[in-house]
Amino acid sequence: MMQGLVFEGGRQISLRDFSDPKPGPGEVLLRVTASGMCGSDLHYYRAEASAPDAPVCIGGHEPAGVIEELGAGVDPVRFAVGQRVMVHHYAGCGGCEACRSGWTQMCTTGPATVYGKSAHGAHAPFMTVSTQSVLPLSDSLSDIAAAAIGCGTGTAWGALDRVGDVGGADLVVFGQGPVGLSATMLATARGARVIAVDLADSRLEQARAFGAAETINSGSVDPVAMIKELTGGGATVAIETSGATAAATAALESLAPWGRLGVVGLGGRIEVDVRKFLSRQITIATSWSLSSVQQIQCANFVDRHHLPVDDLFSHRWSLNDAVDAYEEFDKQTSGKGVFTF
Repeated sequence: MMQGLVFEGGRQISLRDFSDPKPGPGEVLLRVTASGMCGSDLHYYRAEASAPDAPVCIGGHEPAGVIEELGAGVDPVRFAVGQRVMVHHYAGCGGCEACRSGWTQMCTTGPATVYGKSAHGAHAPFMTVSTQSVLPLSDSLSDIAAAAIGCGTGTAWGALDRVGDVGGADLVVFGQGPVGLSATMLATARGARVIAVDLADSRLEQARAFGAAETINSGSVDPVAMIKELTGGGATVAIETSGATAAATAALESLAPWGRLGVVGLGGRIEVDVRKFLSRQITIATSWSLSSVQQIQCANFVDRHHLPVDDLFSHRWSLNDAVDAYEEFDKQTSGKGVFTF
């Protein structure tokens, strides 16, 4: 038996006993070495308490680990016991156009499997994973960096891809949580002049360390006016990561003509006055995580540019400290947390 973390809702978690997993056909057994705590986990953590008969699933969707066992039919040339890997935390049918292009979360033949939501996730010592979700991990990247690239940092990479070339652009990142800080780091490395916006001076200080050229505390100044002053009229690109309606509105208002907005944060609303924005030729793109192909590209970029993704993590926890870990994470005043095994 092993213990796994289950989100009970109502800001409660439990460590429950589960049978040791065995890989099925086309799966590998992964010994988890790192399991990141993602902002989207807080939706499950804060949700209303689950019904008594609700299915129980181990949480956590930012895994990195080592292959322990191969299931039936798994190609031993591509996958080997002892191999370090990261995980694209979705699995689909494997045959539709979306799956074959790496967008398994957008599988067109049925609901995709989401590890940590509809299938057991990584907040446990072991998990089984479809081989379509298993990706190579460079020896020069740490386990915790791989965990971040699997969702938080990878989501920032996906958003930057959605808004197109950012080299030489004045780019504003609204929200400097783990995804926003990742966007600041990656956009700077991709050649943008980054302006970081947040309500917390501590996060803005970290944004500076990750390459932000300018920072704005939106609780003390009008961010739109300040962005227009710093850019001489408006930003070329804005990325909204906070999920706050006020931030999304400010991001849209801060754009120069022909500006591009990438929306990542969940929970906010954007209302577009067509008469006001039509002649400004604004582009708005939503961005949902990233493909497995992009995840590999992101990992390679981080590795090649020696980006300090590990520095996103302010807390490292053991699974036995899970209650304290999520209470701390729920405050949203610190950086990213990770369980290590």
